[in-house]
Amino acid sequence: MVIEDEHKIANSIKKGLEQENYVVDAVYDGTSGYDLAGDGNYDVIILDLMLPDMDGIEVCQKLRKNGIHTPILMLTARGQVEDKVTGLNSGADDYLVKPFAFNELLARIKALARRPKDEFGTILTAADLSLNTINYEVRRGNKTINLSRKEFTLLEYLMRRQNTILTKDQIINNVWDYDADVLPNTVEVYIGYLRNKIDKAFRSSKPIITTVRGFGYKIESEK
Repeated sequence: MVIEDEHKIANSIKKGLEQENYVVDAVYDGTSGYDLAGDGNYDVIILDLMLPDMDGIEVCQKLRKNGIHTPILMLTARGQVEDKVTGLNSGADDYLVKPFAFNELLARIKALARRPKDEFGTILTAADLSLNTINYEVRRGNKTINLSRKEFTLLEYLMRRQNTILTKDQIINNVWDYDADVLPNTVEVYIGYLRNKIDKAFRSSKPIITTVRGFGYKIESEK
């Protein structure tokens, strides 16, 4: 999630991260950012310090007070040590001064996103299916599977939550942007795309994706 009042910067970050297969929501004021961050399930929050309505320090403090522990990367044009200390003391996990190189921002985001997911590592597996979150390679057995960005994001979401039934609403909220116009049957369409590539293309193997009628979808890990 990006909370940044300069639309050009926010949209540039959003576009760049989407090209790296991230799903990104962007808002442009502190109050909207706080409201959405409190309800959403985000891996990382990129938070500008100087925001209208509610500044980044207040947003960060209120999120932490309400038990939201999502990693926060604070952005600011200020580079003084005391500003960094204030940001970190408010609950931010990292601090980046504008202007910055996108590659540095990306590296810091990846580092923060790994913190709560260390138990997964960079290779996710289910039966003989593997997904590499670093180089975006998906394989079943010895065969490489080519997926679109959205298919990859959907499969990663399913694989990170093995043995959990995921509803269409949960999938939409975590795989598509919050303001995207997505219908429930869109999920069915993309599940169908995945099944064609990882299940129907391997008819001799047990299907990976299971439909739980009336509830949603899940991937079961082998025991």
